Amino acid sequence: MAVTHGERRLALSQTWRKQAKLRISQNWDLYLIILIPVIYFTIFHYAPMYGVQIAFRDFQVARTILESEWVGLAHFRRFFDSFLFWRILWNTVYLSLYGLVAGFPIPIILAISLHYAVSKRFKKVVQMITYAPHFISTVVLVGMILQVLHLRIGLLNGVRGLFGADPVNYLGRPELFGHVHVWSDVWRGMGWGSIVYLAALAGVDPQMHEAAIVDGATKVQRIWHIDIPSIMPTAVILLILNVGRILFLGFEKILLLQNPLNLTASEIIQTYVYKVGLQSAIPQYSYSSAIGLFASLVSFALLIAVNRIAKRVGETSLW
Repeated sequence: MAVTHGERRLALSQTWRKQAKLRISQNWDLYLIILIPVIYFTIFHYAPMYGVQIAFRDFQVARTILESEWVGLAHFRRFFDSFLFWRILWNTVYLSLYGLVAGFPIPIILAISLHYAVSKRFKKVVQMITYAPHFISTVVLVGMILQVLHLRIGLLNGVRGLFGADPVNYLGRPELFGHVHVWSDVWRGMGWGSIVYLAALAGVDPQMHEAAIVDGATKVQRIWHIDIPSIMPTAVILLILNVGRILFLGFEKILLLQNPLNLTASEIIQTYVYKVGLQSAIPQYSYSSAIGLFASLVSFALLIAVNRIAKRVGETSLW
C-alpha cells in the first residue's frame, strides 16, 4: 500500500518529537540554564513591547491602553516640529560620536601596552589602577567631577591659581560640557574595556611572533602586522554594538551634570524623555514614548547598516 503525503508528514513529526524528547531528557540541565535568560527576556523585554502602542495613542492614566484614543503619528510630528528637536538630536549624536572616537581606541592601546609590559608586577599594578574606576557608581563619579572642577575649591582651578591663571567654570560653559562628559567616561572605562582585548591578544599564536622576530621584524611591526589583525574581529564586533547604542547615552550621569548654564549642550534624548514623561507636572507618557521609539528605530537602523558594511568590508559581523 502506498504511503500518502499526510501519513509521511505525520511519521516525520512523531520521529522529530521523539528525538526532541530524547535530547531534552539527556541534556535537561543545559536546557534549564537556557530557560532562565529566555524567561528573563520574555518578561522584561518582549512583554513590555505591548505598551509601545501608547506612542500612537493619547494615553491617559485613567484609561487602559486600548481605551485611549488612537492618534497615529501625531506625537512623532510634534517632536519633529519642536524647536528643541535639532538641538537635542545634535547633542545626542555629538556626545555619542565624540565618546566613540575618543574612547574606542584607548582600550586597544592600553591592552597592547600591557601585553608587552616586561614587568609582571608593573602590569598588575597598572591593571588594578585602570580597572578600579569602572566600579565607581555614577553618583560618586559625578560627585568627584563636581569637586575636581568646582569654580572656587576645585583641584583643577586650584592648580590654575598656582600659575596665576583665572578660574574656569567648566560645568557652566556649554562648549566644555562634552569634554568633561566624554573624558571622564574614557577614564572610567578604559581599563575595563581593555580586558576583552587582552584576552584576544593572549590567544595569538606565539609562533607567529617567533617567526617575525627571526625575520627581523621590530616590535612595532609585530604589533601592526600580527596583534592588530588578530584583535580586529573583536574590535569590529564591539564597534557595531557601540554604534547600535549611539542614541542611548544613558541619562543618569548627564542629568546629574546638568545645570541651567550648560543645558544647551547637555540636553539629550534620554534626559528630555525623562523630563517630559516623568518629571513634568503633567506627565506626557505618549509623547515621551514616541521619542523613545524614534531613538530605538534609528539605533536599530544604524545597527543593521553598520553590520552590513562590516560584513562586506571585513567579513566580520554580528550575524
